[in-house]
Amino acid sequence: MSLSKHELQPEGIRRLLAANGAGGEELDRFDRMTSRRGFLSCVGKGAALAGLGVLGAGPDAAVRGLFGRGLLPGAWAATAGTGLPKPEMIVHSADPFNGEFPPHLLDDAVTPTSRHFVRNNGGIPERARSRDLQDWKLTVDGEVRTPRAFSYDDLGRLPQVTRRLVVECAGNGRSLFAPAVGGTQWIRGAVACSEWTGVRLRDVLQAAGLTEKAVYLGNHGEDRPVFSRGIPVDKAMDEHTLIALKMNGEPLPAAHGFPARLLVPGWIGSSMQKWLHRIQVRDTVHDSRHMSGYSYRVPAYPVAPGHKPPEADMAIATSWVVKSLITAPRPEAEVQRGVPVQVRGHAWAGEGRVARVLVSTDFGVHWQETRLTPPPNRYAWYGWSAELTLAGRGYYEIWARAFDETGNAQPFRQPWNPKGYLGNVIHRVPVRAA
Repeated sequence: MSLSKHELQPEGIRRLLAANGAGGEELDRFDRMTSRRGFLSCVGKGAALAGLGVLGAGPDAAVRGLFGRGLLPGAWAATAGTGLPKPEMIVHSADPFNGEFPPHLLDDAVTPTSRHFVRNNGGIPERARSRDLQDWKLTVDGEVRTPRAFSYDDLGRLPQVTRRLVVECAGNGRSLFAPAVGGTQWIRGAVACSEWTGVRLRDVLQAAGLTEKAVYLGNHGEDRPVFSRGIPVDKAMDEHTLIALKMNGEPLPAAHGFPARLLVPGWIGSSMQKWLHRIQVRDTVHDSRHMSGYSYRVPAYPVAPGHKPPEADMAIATSWVVKSLITAPRPEAEVQRGVPVQVRGHAWAGEGRVARVLVSTDFGVHWQETRLTPPPNRYAWYGWSAELTLAGRGYYEIWARAFDETGNAQPFRQPWNPKGYLGNVIHRVPVRAA
């Protein structure tokens, strides 16, 4: 059975959503998104509904079932065998699959795998779907004295390291840029801090022996089309940079890079190659398509909103900047006036360290210090918490602003760049006091 052409128009799908129990908020979101983006095309209807973020728990589970029974077409075939979409996930696209979680679902100190965002530029490899290690090798070649090919067991025999590490998509917060920029419209949830286990990348590189000409790595995955980026040798040799084999104590899931992926802590997520199978040591900066032009690059100087500088003035994006997230209370929560409200969240600072997090309930006129909980290891996120009391009834916004140890702070308005990278504008959560 399949839906008719008329039923696959926005008005038909809207009736279908309502019939399956979608509430007013979900229907309003559907109306906004279909009107603004107009992406219910013949090829992309499955991805379009996914992009509305209405495939979460509750009544929306019925909508997901429509895909599974063949009532809505095609793009969801790309997720077969991957465990995607995850429950309660805001899905932006199905092929390639991209999805995040709202901040109130990221409250854990260690992000569960079930709540970790998924960012893909291509399809998830068949090897990862079938968990097939036959013939898999990690090749290390190029500017090395002894090219090596490591099996999965070879990597498992090297010293293993477990660390909590923040992973964040370079475009997290892109939907908050004004004027709007193209690309996946991440909100704030393309970030997580899970526990990763693997081998130090430097142990693998030292086993191959770097030559004097080695300055950069070109890393290659098994996804199609191949998404290849690289990192400088200095960052590769940092003790915190890992080839991860496990996530939260289990072998990597398909969507997160099975059988092996890079973890380059403090840096943008695109540097953390998934489905890794080759490390090419180079005598120059890696020059793949995703390392050049405007791809994962930011202006070398501040630019006016809407201005696109020449390619020559774009620099490779590397480390993240200081940032915080409010995980409680959730948006639109109703609180009691005069009663202390528990507010909490996370903060991180790329290569830096978080010095403090301040919160405000009067649109930034007055600020209150929070209690900062240091991370268990470098490059994990900090926890922060505070008690706030709203004296009168009405509408309030809770604002959070993090500072690093050098005095850098989150901006009140997002500085602009043409690809919407490194967004770190302060987080604002609306609440109502009764």
